[in-house]
Amino acid sequence: MNPPGDYALAIPLARWANRRLQLLAAETGSARLSELHGTTLVGERGANNGYRINGRVSAGLGGSRLMPTRDGGWFALTLIRPEDRELLPALFGDADLAIHDNDAIAAAALRHNCAELVARGRDLGLPVASADEVPVNPPVEILVRGPMRRRARGQRLLVIDMSAIWAGPLAGHLFWLAGAQVVKVESLTRPDLIRRDDPATFDLINQGKANVVVDFASDPQKAALVALIRRADVVIESSRPRALKQLGIDAEALVREVPGLVWLSVTGHGASGEAANWTGIGNDCAVAGGLARALEDASGEIGYVGDAIADPLTGITAALEGWRALQSGEAQRVGLSMSAIVAQALAQERAHDAAALESELQGWAAANGKLFPKFARRTLLAPVHAIGSDNARYLPC
Repeated sequence: MNPPGDYALAIPLARWANRRLQLLAAETGSARLSELHGTTLVGERGANNGYRINGRVSAGLGGSRLMPTRDGGWFALTLIRPEDRELLPALFGDADLAIHDNDAIAAAALRHNCAELVARGRDLGLPVASADEVPVNPPVEILVRGPMRRRARGQRLLVIDMSAIWAGPLAGHLFWLAGAQVVKVESLTRPDLIRRDDPATFDLINQGKANVVVDFASDPQKAALVALIRRADVVIESSRPRALKQLGIDAEALVREVPGLVWLSVTGHGASGEAANWTGIGNDCAVAGGLARALEDASGEIGYVGDAIADPLTGITAALEGWRALQSGEAQRVGLSMSAIVAQALAQERAHDAAALESELQGWAAANGKLFPKFARRTLLAPVHAIGSDNARYLPC
């Protein structure tokens, strides 16, 4: 199908997203999925919110910035949480740094080498990246296998979506469009930030999902959540390993014990090794996947491409890999690396049509300062459940 609306300006890698989405539609047999276009999923947040293309500053609120470093590198730093700014003096070794002054932060970056800042930033738990790094984990990795389950033909899937922001919830949304029953799980003390910061996108990717809220300080509620997980076909989460275990959830043990359980771990840089503990968000993960440097190679100007594009690319990939794991019947924990998925998409799009990709990158760079491509907002197909509205049904305790 054709891209939606007036699409004179292409978002690079949207065609790759569409090919993956159409594979998912074909393999699930979902009419709703076949009606979607990858452009919609990659571009709808930017279009609906009136974002502009900002070059070295990410779209929207400009939470991520690309800054030159002393050694000629480019350092991506994402600051969307207030507590992250408190870590900047430690990142730059400057106790007097004006942490709310973007020019001062850029000047500090110019006094350091890029690799040094990336290593220190990751030790501090900051979402950072280099334009010249190579993802250390594969895009998709099976981490643990468990026992088989035979599912009856036509059985409605139960998906537990414990993820937040965009990539994981989008995967849950795609499962819902394919007919699954999806339960969104939020923390009582840390509900999904996008609910507050971007309610329009929250509604689109969480419509139709049941909603439960968990007090992770309550042992009975945690036990009830684990019992719900044991009934599930798919679990989606986007926590670092340490954080998940602190919540009282052992993903690997559950996959080894529950027949056929497919566990999707959506991470910035992979769910195995040291990188499993690195923080990554859509914009900096795209930089880590080589997209900013690809833009410079094609146009002479480095910058961000799309709107946190690693998120929708990963959400589509997670749904496709999750569906395929379900068809195998084998319990699996599947790790998904956002940065490596961007690198994979970039390499595959080059192989598919290098000239078209180069043209799209050049067009994106030339559109600096312009609005994102516009197209009609998708119509909601189901209500958006209030937070905690389905606790009695799914989390009795």
